Amino acid sequence: MKLFAPTQPAILLRLEGAVMLAMSVLLYWRTGGNWWLFALLLFAPDLSMLGYLAGNRVGTAVYNSFHNYTLPASLAAFGLVGGNSLALSLSLIWFTHIGMDRMLGYGLKYQSGFKETHFGRV
Repeated sequence: MKLFAPTQPAILLRLEGAVMLAMSVLLYWRTGGNWWLFALLLFAPDLSMLGYLAGNRVGTAVYNSFHNYTLPASLAAFGLVGGNSLALSLSLIWFTHIGMDRMLGYGLKYQSGFKETHFGRV
């Protein structure tokens, strides 16, 4: 059956994004995060699109740096180990943004153009 998710990578990636979105919001709530901060910063990672003003190569590198889980995971580890609640909150907002993007089908970019993603063409 074509809709069976394990055989459809794009569906799995969207499902993964939805789970990350839900879990990040749940953890943000459970840790007592400030919802005004959440609303203010939810789309902050999209400022990385400004890197495209310097061309596709730089834009791709900057955008992908802010739209994969490495940096927010490092920030979360710093927040957890160091007892820094702001760092943890920021990482959860960041995870939420990436999860939301993945759920909607926005993926990591290729240098060939902003609309070329690991999901395919947007």
